[in-house]
Amino acid sequence: MVVIGVALLSLGGFWLGTRAAGHAAVQVVVPGHAGLPWVEVHQGDTLWGIADALTRGGDTDAVVAEIKRLNGLPDSLIRPGTRLYVPNDTAALR
Repeated sequence: MVVIGVALLSLGGFWLGTRAAGHAAVQVVVPGHAGLPWVEVHQGDTLWGIADALTRGGDTDAVVAEIKRLNGLPDSLIRPGTRLYVPNDTAALR
């Protein structure tokens, strides 16, 4: 029983170590935001909705990708109250 317990603890420690090492290698590089326009995320907003409002029917996928890059977002999850920097060349801000 002791051997099984030690083996499980060792495997758990190994697993946690590999998870930590994997996350430590990830580096998010966010460019300077000086002069960039921004929008504040409100309840119910999505990146696609924001991009659509900014492009007025243009290429929303490209604008979503650029917003994610500018803000260092690893995915499309945004939270109300967050300030999102948007590309300079968007048609209009909300």
